[in-house]
Amino acid sequence: MKSAEQRQLAFVFADSPQGDKARGPQDESYGKRFLVHTAKGSGRMEPATCTAAEGRLMEAVASASNLAQALLNVLRNKGAPGVDGRSVEQVVDEAPALLPELQKSLLDGTYRPGDIRRVWIPKPGGGERGLGIPNVVDRWVQQAVLQVLEPIFEPRFHHSSHGFRAKRGAHTAIAEAKQYLGEGYRVVVDLDLSKFFDRVHHQRLLNRLGQQVGDVRILNLVRRMLKAKVVLPDGTKVSTEEGTPQGGPLSPLLSNIVLDEWDWELERRGLRFVRYADDCNIFVRSQRAGERVMASTRRYLENRLRLQINEAKSSVTQPEKVHFLGFRFGTDGGPNVEVLISAKTKAKLNARILELTPRRWGSSLRACMEGLNKYFQGWIAYFRICTRAGADEFRRYDAHARRRLRAIVICQKKRPRFLYRHLVKRGASSGQAAGVAYYRQGVWSRSNRRGMTKAYPNDWFHGQIGSLYDRWRVANPLPQVPSQLSLAW
Repeated sequence: MKSAEQRQLAFVFADSPQGDKARGPQDESYGKRFLVHTAKGSGRMEPATCTAAEGRLMEAVASASNLAQALLNVLRNKGAPGVDGRSVEQVVDEAPALLPELQKSLLDGTYRPGDIRRVWIPKPGGGERGLGIPNVVDRWVQQAVLQVLEPIFEPRFHHSSHGFRAKRGAHTAIAEAKQYLGEGYRVVVDLDLSKFFDRVHHQRLLNRLGQQVGDVRILNLVRRMLKAKVVLPDGTKVSTEEGTPQGGPLSPLLSNIVLDEWDWELERRGLRFVRYADDCNIFVRSQRAGERVMASTRRYLENRLRLQINEAKSSVTQPEKVHFLGFRFGTDGGPNVEVLISAKTKAKLNARILELTPRRWGSSLRACMEGLNKYFQGWIAYFRICTRAGADEFRRYDAHARRRLRAIVICQKKRPRFLYRHLVKRGASSGQAAGVAYYRQGVWSRSNRRGMTKAYPNDWFHGQIGSLYDRWRVANPLPQVPSQLSLAW
C-alpha cells in the first residue's frame, strides 16, 4: 500500500519538479491536472498517420491524449449543462475515472449520445433561434471527433469559405468581398439559407463524410449524434430526422462539409463569392447576371442539397444595401471601396449604449464608464477593419455616449442647488452652472448646455473611456512619411 502511495505522488509531481509554484493555482482540481498531464502524452495518433484507408480513425479519437485535450477545450469554452444537469467542472473532476470508460465504450461501439436540451435565444432581426445543448460528456466526444476530422477536411475546403475555420473569419471574408467589389463586380447576390441547421439532410451529410472517412465506426458515431432526440423546454421529447443542432462543437464542421459541395459548384461556374456559414454573397457585374445567378442557385440548393433560400433576407442588390456580418460597403464609381457598419449594427450599437447608460443609474459614474469602456473595447476589436469613411461615423456614437453620461450626472445630483455647486466645483462659471441647474427644460436638453460641457469636457471623458474613433486610429495608424525624401535620378 505504501509503495502505491509513493508511485501516485511521483506521478503527481513528475510534471512539476519546481514544486507547488510551478504546478499552477492552488485551487486547480486534480481532474484538470490529470487532463493536462495526459494531453501531453505521446499516445495520440495523428490523422495523417491513421488515414481513412486504414480505417483506424476511431483509435485516434479514443486515444487518451486526444480525449484529454478535447475535455480541456470543452472546459475552456465553458457552456451550460445538458439534460443530465452535469456541469463542465463536474465532468472535469470525474475525468480520471470517466476517461478510461469513455475510451472503452468508443472502441467497442457501446457509446450512445444522450438527449439534447433545446433552448431558444432571440435573433437580432427578430424571432428566435433554437440551440441544441448536448450533455457535457457528449460535447467531450464531439470535440474529440472534431480534433481528428478537422485536419482531414480543412485543406479540402474552398478558400472562399470563411466561417468556423482556423485563421479565417469575418475579417478575411470582408477583405475578400472588398477585393471583388474593387475589381468591378458591383452587384451582389445576397443569399441567406432558411433554417439551414434544421434542414441538413442526414444521408447526404454522411455520404459527403464517407468520401474522406473510411472508418465505419466514425460514420456510425456521427449518425447516432445526428439522430439524438431533442428535449423541448416543456419536457417533450422529439425525434430528429434532419438537421444538425447548433450548440455542439462538431456542428460547425458538419455544416461546412455540407456546404462545401455548393462552394465548389460556384467555383465550377466561374463565380466570385464569399461565404460565412449560411450567409453567402455572390459578386457579378450586372443586375441581369445577378437575377440569373439567383434563379440557378435557388434551383441547385433546392433540388441538389434540399435546402431553402430565405426569400425575405435574400436579394440581388447594390453593395450599399448589403448587411454582411455587420458591415456594408460604399462605392463611388471608382476603384475605392469603403467598409462601413450596417444599419442593423448602428441600431444595435445605439441600443447597447442606452442599456449601459440608464438615466437612473444607481451606482457611481466610474462604474458606468467601466462597463461602457469594456463594451467599446470588444466592439472595436471586431469593427476595426472599417475604412476611414466608416470610422468617421463612430464620432457620433462617442458624442452620444458622453451626453448620456452627463445626463446621469444631472439625475444623480437630484436637486438644482446640489448640481449647481457640483458644476462650479468642477470649473464651470456661476452663470454656466446656473444655466444647467436652473434651466427649465428636461435632463436631455440640459446635458448638452455649456455648463455641463465645461465641467465634463470631451478630454476628461477620453481619459476615462477610450472613444471608438480613437481606438480605431490606434488599430489603423496613418503611414509614416519620412521627414526627408530622396529622389532617384
